[in-house]
Amino acid sequence: MDQVLSDEPENLTLALLRKIDKKVDAVDAKVDALRVQLRAEIGDAKTELRSEMHSLRADVASDMLTLEMRLSDQIVGLRRAVVEYHSSAVGHGVLLSEFEERLLRLERHVGLRETH
Repeated sequence: MDQVLSDEPENLTLALLRKIDKKVDAVDAKVDALRVQLRAEIGDAKTELRSEMHSLRADVASDMLTLEMRLSDQIVGLRRAVVEYHSSAVGHGVLLSEFEERLLRLERHVGLRETH
């Protein structure tokens, strides 16, 4: 009878350990599946992020090119306006110089100014 009593707890312990082992194996399998799934999702997220970054770089490059072209057009227009103004101002300066010379000659001729 001693042997029967001593066999039962040992069998019960083994049975419980086997159940625990099966549960641990099941948990390990779930963890492995989750690990694979997470790695795949992380890989997908990396790919999507890289794609978004490339797209953003292309958008920024396009915007920069557009901005550069607009600024270039504005600079060309400004340069043209400055040249036209300068030409006009120089032209007025030439006209004023000629007018001054004519006025000086006229004043000398009429005797309003002394000849130097």
